[in-house]
Amino acid sequence: MKMHPFCQGNHLDLRSGVSRRDFLYVGMVGGLGLTLPDMMRLQAASVMPEVETFKPIADSIIHIYLPGGMAQHESWDPKPFASPDYRGPFTPIKTSIPGEYVGEKFANIAKIMNKLTVIRSMTHGEAAHERGTHNMFTGYRPSPAIKFPSFGSIISHEQGSRNNLPPYVVVPNMVAPDQGTGYMSSAFGPFALGSDPADKGFTVRDLLTPKDVDEKRFDRRRNLLGAVDEHFKAVEKADSISAMDSFYQSAYGLISSAKAREAFDLTKESDKLRDEYGRNTAGQRFLLARRLVEAGVRMVSVNYGSWDHHSNIKSAFEGQAVNFDQAFARLITDLSDRGMLKRTLVMVSSEFGRTPKVNGTNGRDHWPRVFSVALAGGGVKEGYIHGASDPLGGEPDRDAVGPEDLAKTMYRLLGINGEKRIMADGVRPIDIVNGGRILTEVMA
Repeated sequence: MKMHPFCQGNHLDLRSGVSRRDFLYVGMVGGLGLTLPDMMRLQAASVMPEVETFKPIADSIIHIYLPGGMAQHESWDPKPFASPDYRGPFTPIKTSIPGEYVGEKFANIAKIMNKLTVIRSMTHGEAAHERGTHNMFTGYRPSPAIKFPSFGSIISHEQGSRNNLPPYVVVPNMVAPDQGTGYMSSAFGPFALGSDPADKGFTVRDLLTPKDVDEKRFDRRRNLLGAVDEHFKAVEKADSISAMDSFYQSAYGLISSAKAREAFDLTKESDKLRDEYGRNTAGQRFLLARRLVEAGVRMVSVNYGSWDHHSNIKSAFEGQAVNFDQAFARLITDLSDRGMLKRTLVMVSSEFGRTPKVNGTNGRDHWPRVFSVALAGGGVKEGYIHGASDPLGGEPDRDAVGPEDLAKTMYRLLGINGEKRIMADGVRPIDIVNGGRILTEVMA
């Protein structure tokens, strides 16, 4: 049998404190479970020639995603003067924007509406959860020919990491593949917590080395992996391996940096503030998101709840909306108090809205024709309502906004030109956003 060149004299020197047992860990980041073949499969995308650059207005983004399709009538776009079968089971309440209402269960949000922009004219044509989710995580309609990357993966690719922290974090886990990298390298995928910040004894997987690996052994394995990298770069001349150096350095940096690990530690926050956010999934997830962007994470994608309320919307909506209302209002106030809001874009979205008329089981069904998205900070106007739905909340009445418009605007605020092209596999240039326009009307 012909030996691989690696075994024919191009061997590693194991004499410098590296045992044969350690050698078995070649290609593995201690505690992360990433193998050398996995590393070799990860490829950095090539980039097309430069396009116009934008100065960033926001340094980071917190994207709060409400899977299932939040009902616009019960939340951001109530119809206080419609008949009960359209208005729904709740009584809309006035907000800090004169003449504007939100749903009854948004009592805390009503008070801080003067800090928000609400787009009430979002629209697309996808009534299936999977397809609507793809629209709202990528800015693209689903295609059978190509998988498009999520907002977070584009941001990770374009802007990279800060302070030894992953550029893109999902809290607590990915709810759909549309939060992933699409046609891009897995190196630009999200770092997932693996557990819920609201859980007792919450810890983040992969942030600690295994119990049987002390710091000295951890560093030895790190150096061994570097030696393997150097070998393959010399023998194989693989650009893909070279491109992944930063990926592994980031992984080690996250594990070895106390400051980076502390970003994920909610016990550093006061009991009072944790109570004010709410000792529940919404409150602790939103508080952790603030900690992460404060530490340097560029995008935190927070998933909360299940809003697919086909029946009994009164109790189903109320059960989640109260916690969301408390946590979201406290997040905006907290960011503002810390002087972070102007540089942190906050976006709340769902895959679509719900039918304007309550159905026979006292719920609302899927409705992509018109729904709402809320924005705050990061260069958007305060106390502004963009667009409108018709009197019954069934169609855009003016200034319709598509997912591509929202995506292009979000990227612009972060300093990314949505018209830039990225090379996909097969040397095919793909627009970051295909079409759409920057919504200058919502920008401060």
